[in-house]
Amino acid sequence: MLGLTTSIRSSYLIAAVITACCIFLYFLELESLLAFRRSAIGAGDYWRLISGNLLHTNHWHLVMNLAGLWVLLLLFKPHFSALSFTSVFILLCALQGLGLYLFFPLLSGYVGLSGMLHGLFTYGAIKDIAAGIKSGYLLLAGVFIKVGYEQIFGASEQVTQMIDARVATEAHLIGVVTGILLSILVGLLYKLNSKS
Repeated sequence: MLGLTTSIRSSYLIAAVITACCIFLYFLELESLLAFRRSAIGAGDYWRLISGNLLHTNHWHLVMNLAGLWVLLLLFKPHFSALSFTSVFILLCALQGLGLYLFFPLLSGYVGLSGMLHGLFTYGAIKDIAAGIKSGYLLLAGVFIKVGYEQIFGASEQVTQMIDARVATEAHLIGVVTGILLSILVGLLYKLNSKS
């Protein structure tokens, strides 16, 4: 019990570091150096594939994304230690950036955690299902319906106005796909380790 409590607290510490980093970067205004910009990535600024996830267009965008991060950590806390949460966060950010770069050539720029959050939600729902938690099926269906709706009808106009930018629904789609892929990869690695 003590180990689980320590593990959960450790994942909270990682989330606190991510939160502080996002707030710090927001006030430093380093978009020209760190934002996902297709032309800059093509010229060799590969760090932007990850760092673009940590930047935000305005304070509402920042608050909504960080609130989402904490809600998801609370929702899926039994699945994460400090190491696993850090690994999943970094991998989802990297896959998010890479997916946008490879599969959406018309998307010239992107900032925000929302794509990674969709990946984290999907990953967490699949972990719930694997753990026998039935609500995981509802969560997974919900994120599929939401993202499917966005691909057909677009994002909410209210959210677009609030963050003062077009909502990159492509990022949400990539997030769901990378959440599924990461779940499969982790599952395969777990099976390989259990056999050895």
